[in-house]
Amino acid sequence: MSPSQPLPPRENTLFKRILKCYEQKQYKNGLKFAKQILCNPKFSEHGETLAMKGLTLSCLGRKEDAFEHVRRGLRNDLKSHVCWHVYGLLQRSEKKYEEAIKCYRNALKLDKDNIQILRDLSLLQIQMRDLEGYKDTRYQLLVLRPTQRASWIGYAMAFHLIKDYETALKILEEFRKTQVMVKPFDYEHSELLLYQAMVMKEAGMYDELLMHLDTFEPQIVDKLYISETRAELNLLLENYATAEALYLELLGRNPENWAYYEGFEKSRRPSTEEERLAVYRERAEKTPRAHAPKRLPLNFTTGETFTQLIDRFLRQALHKGIPPLFVTLRKLYCERWKVETIENLVLGYVESMKSCSKFNPADDDSVLEPPTVLLWAYAFLAQHYDYLGNTAKALEYVNTAIEHTPTLIELYVIKTKIYKHAGNVEEAVRCLDEAQSLDTADRYTNSKCAKYMLRANMIKEAEEMCAKFTREGVSAVDNLNEMQCMWFETESMRAYQRLGKWGEALKKCHEVDRHFTEIIEDQFDFHTYCMRKMTLRTYVGLLRLEDILRQHPFYFVSARCAINVYLRLHDKPMTDSEDNENTSSENLDPSELKKLKNKQRKEKKKAQQEKLKQKALQEKKEQHNKAKQAEEVEGPKEEELVPEKLARPKDALEEALCFLRPLQLLSGSQIETHLLAFEIYYRKGLRNVDR
Repeated sequence: MSPSQPLPPRENTLFKRILKCYEQKQYKNGLKFAKQILCNPKFSEHGETLAMKGLTLSCLGRKEDAFEHVRRGLRNDLKSHVCWHVYGLLQRSEKKYEEAIKCYRNALKLDKDNIQILRDLSLLQIQMRDLEGYKDTRYQLLVLRPTQRASWIGYAMAFHLIKDYETALKILEEFRKTQVMVKPFDYEHSELLLYQAMVMKEAGMYDELLMHLDTFEPQIVDKLYISETRAELNLLLENYATAEALYLELLGRNPENWAYYEGFEKSRRPSTEEERLAVYRERAEKTPRAHAPKRLPLNFTTGETFTQLIDRFLRQALHKGIPPLFVTLRKLYCERWKVETIENLVLGYVESMKSCSKFNPADDDSVLEPPTVLLWAYAFLAQHYDYLGNTAKALEYVNTAIEHTPTLIELYVIKTKIYKHAGNVEEAVRCLDEAQSLDTADRYTNSKCAKYMLRANMIKEAEEMCAKFTREGVSAVDNLNEMQCMWFETESMRAYQRLGKWGEALKKCHEVDRHFTEIIEDQFDFHTYCMRKMTLRTYVGLLRLEDILRQHPFYFVSARCAINVYLRLHDKPMTDSEDNENTSSENLDPSELKKLKNKQRKEKKKAQQEKLKQKALQEKKEQHNKAKQAEEVEGPKEEELVPEKLARPKDALEEALCFLRPLQLLSGSQIETHLLAFEIYYRKGLRNVDR
């Protein structure tokens, strides 16, 4: 209770009930108790009660009233840590983290040992990556609660994140010594030991890490991590015999892991091509069904050796009928002679299969190959010639394959890609639509078809295609936006950009930007969860991922599109009378213009009807969930993205800069970033000169 505004016993009991109601989410009861205190003329301006009433109103979604009450309470009692804490909670709910931190610091000046305020402050500091401040706050929590595991782990992690590995390890070791009774298969204790191992590895303490793994192996649940780390460290420390034995053990566990083969080969230290090949032949004999030891030697073998190996590899794959065979071998296409060897072999298979149903007429084996071998050979050749840019031959082979087996969906997908690479997007859509019709329950072909439709600027058709797999009662576009389906939104924005629908394109760009913002905000929920569940290695990985999140290609595509559209709107702003959905009517004759206007009028009417329908559904849904929503804490409502408004920005270059800054920070290695920056700053310079 605030010393400047003490409450008598009766009102103090009511105030405690308000706090309890807030903790139990009984917000309406909390408001009743607050009203009983504030109705008394003596306490009508009681600061802490007003603040708690404001916090309760905030939980009911009444943000304006909430801020009014909290500010009033703070004015009446500036020396109350409760008022400052509540004001900080409101600022945090509005995503104003810097302001919230200031409020928490003011609260701590009045009550420096308040555990809850310190915890809330530490969450905001790690969210904002104020690592030095986070370290100081975690130290205060450790001093106040030295028996709690989270206090030790949080303090150690603060040093880890600022790369003071030695101090982090000392803190972790001191805490580990307090763990006397360790249960068998204790996952949380195992994660603590593995987190120590992670810090040691990042610090380059390889010998100490090996000793750590040897000492605590019985207590570590993740045995695979132990084996992989030991093998990797022994290889780094040049303990080749030990590394070889460990990699052999790992290959026995998973003979398809390419990284294991790479480590095993390095531990053997082969100096010639024959020695390298012997490594893989040995493993192929031990695991004859494994695919990796047969594929990897193709990367480095040459001459007759390569021909023999690729011949055997192709025969097995075509006999088995492996659809991604070409994708598996595509990396070999960087060497021309290997491409010619593969081409000659597969063409020979085709001719031989036609004549005698064997890979080679000279084969002694009397067993004939199944007809599917010829089918997959045709499919491989179609992809082969498509990759080489020979569209005519690629289409010839894929059409032959379709004649052979007209119900194989993979063939239509191959044909689609051939047309796409040839620049005929409309024909690619037709092929993929046919593939989709063969299996309407296949979500992959459905999504691919929608993607190609968008590339052909068939936006409405793409939305209808996606509607087959989206939630009923909600439009496909809204549902895909809700699910953060960014491939659809990036393809849509580019389609709108090509059509000159600048507002719609910008709407999609801002939607993708909001998705990334939401992902960054969502990490807030994991700061306490990961500490509690001891998923420490994953948590550190999450923090590092969030720091570079906007490096993702989806963000780059949306930012590039937004910048280009804003540059166009800066160069040629849209007038109030200009129709955002029509930019090509100037060159039409009167009759065509009349038809176009009629068509646009019908489309507009249809769109309005659809909008009214969706609005009615949304209102119905909101009414259905009204009681539930009343109990939830709502964040700040985002401004609605209106295409017409977006297409007429007040300052197009400033809007473009908002998208450019993350690219400059995280994608500086891409030349497009600097070209886009030049276009913006060049125009800003011209604008300043004009002034």
